[in-house]
Amino acid sequence: MSRLNLLEETRYEKLPVTVFPDSRSASLSVAKRIADLIKSKQLLGENAVLGLATGATPVEVYAELVRMHKEDGLSFSNVITFNLDEYFPMQPDAVQSYVYFMKEQLFDHIDIDMNNVHIPDGTLAKEDIAAFCLEYERKISAIGGLDLQILGIGRTGHIGFNEPGSAPNSGTRLVTLDDLTRRDAAHDFGGKENVPTKAITMGIGTIFKAREIILMAWNRKKAGIIKKAVEGEISSDVPSTYLQLSETVGFVLDEEAASELTRFDTPWEVKDCIWDAQLIKKAVIWLAMTLKKPILKLTEEDYNNHGMAQLATEQGPVYNININIFNQVQHTITGWPGGKPNADDSQRPERAVPAVKRTIIFSPHPDDDVISMGGTFIRLADQGHNLHVAYQTSGNTAVWDEDVLRFAEFAMDFARARGKDVSDQEKAYEAMRNFIAVKQPNQPDSNEIRAIKALIRKGEATAGARFAGLPDEKIHFMDLPFYDRQKTEKNVSFEDDIVLTMKLLQEIQPQQIFAAGDFADPHGTHKVCFDILLEALNRLKVTEEWTKDCWLWLYRGAWHEFEVHEIEMAVPLSPQEVELKKMAIYKHQSQKDLPVFPGDDAREFWVRAEERNRETAKSYDQLGLAEYEAMEAFIRYKF
Repeated sequence: MSRLNLLEETRYEKLPVTVFPDSRSASLSVAKRIADLIKSKQLLGENAVLGLATGATPVEVYAELVRMHKEDGLSFSNVITFNLDEYFPMQPDAVQSYVYFMKEQLFDHIDIDMNNVHIPDGTLAKEDIAAFCLEYERKISAIGGLDLQILGIGRTGHIGFNEPGSAPNSGTRLVTLDDLTRRDAAHDFGGKENVPTKAITMGIGTIFKAREIILMAWNRKKAGIIKKAVEGEISSDVPSTYLQLSETVGFVLDEEAASELTRFDTPWEVKDCIWDAQLIKKAVIWLAMTLKKPILKLTEEDYNNHGMAQLATEQGPVYNININIFNQVQHTITGWPGGKPNADDSQRPERAVPAVKRTIIFSPHPDDDVISMGGTFIRLADQGHNLHVAYQTSGNTAVWDEDVLRFAEFAMDFARARGKDVSDQEKAYEAMRNFIAVKQPNQPDSNEIRAIKALIRKGEATAGARFAGLPDEKIHFMDLPFYDRQKTEKNVSFEDDIVLTMKLLQEIQPQQIFAAGDFADPHGTHKVCFDILLEALNRLKVTEEWTKDCWLWLYRGAWHEFEVHEIEMAVPLSPQEVELKKMAIYKHQSQKDLPVFPGDDAREFWVRAEERNRETAKSYDQLGLAEYEAMEAFIRYKF
């Protein structure tokens, strides 16, 4: 690509951006740059001064630096480090502390002199913090400043803990954390209420003094804030936009984090495109949505005024393009998610044959099935398919401790009413009460507590699946071992999870599978469960004939839906079916009102699901399709 073409393609981007296929290759590149800096300084007999970040983003970078030390002889004897931030208050031996993180991920595995390591002190008395921050700045200046500062980015746009409202010349200081930042940290602390409200952070002005700045971001969860940081106006509302003023900054992204930048999201706005079928569909739907016009009313002028003149010229006339895309979207709509018997299926998303399919819904948590595709679940059961549901994990993490005691008390009272001896239950109950009374944030539960929490969610899932129309023998609780294992182990093996999944698949031999397709968090339960399922299918594909006739459909969770141009099957729901879906979600009483991990959305799960499904139907209506009450959406994944 010529320099002129590259400048045109990136004209909305206000700072240098390098995009890698995935976080692994990007992390290796950053690690090499750090290693090259260290080695070049060693040749000069100088120290390399690094500004370091914490969180999930730099983990692979640190792992590669450790590998270089152990296998390639990279020495850190001349390295001095300053960390960006630390929660306040925070003890250094707490698992949530950045001292603990840095030792675990890097310092304990290399030959760095710990006297050269500097991390903000979360144990200070509040009146001592200001003096500490001034001394932190003085130490950085005294050794000539930072050679290289690596950064992640929070969803508020913070760098370090410089939250919205931070000044561009700010120094190291005590700050108050944004509510979104605390929500994002909630899982590490066992709930948002346990996340500190304050932190000590390097300031934006301190970061700016580094001779080189690398900001890294991985996965689609960061795509929205990356677009603002790279293409948006400079604003204190998004502190990372201040980096546009730096001459030494570069963003290093994986493809998912870069996906909302103009050159990737709407490339027709900045360059000539190779117009394949998927890009045409995306562009036409984008144009209709942008102009709030039905697809069939788009004109050649609309195309020309919005960067799509090339498409109109090469593939026009535009009305023919419009009709083609309208038909494609229309053909995604079906009231027969298992295929319509005795019908021409050439324009339908699912096969007509066999008329009765062996179908299995995989649900990562015990409520994902009804929240995400409850209407389709009920429809598949009503239409007579050989339907199964498999709950992949127990979901025991997301149950309040108070519910455990309540259910234990019920069990004892019921046993007493039947004249049973409950002395053993009373001992277990007292042990659980004592454990809960002193339980630390994010501390793994005892085996008894985990068991009761799992039973609570099992009972709710059973009730929901029965309501949807399934007999008990077609409700499967897999209880994949990784879910509890990862609470206490660092390097978790998934082999037994894969074997269990293969066994269930071999037993059912499905012609149709539905699975959760929420991959925004690469380490989240949904993604892990999908990876296990996919590995199981790929292994079975080698020997099992039935896999050749098995289709895999993905659904999304309660927070986001597929984009309209991605949707390959849209199942419309009537007002009555929306109500039935809501009743199925209601069966999950432990998740109602206020779940343990509600995420960013304060709405109850049934409200989120209902409004999300209505928004999908509204989008179809806006494009000129039939108006439905609600829609559930799916895409097909070819394995």
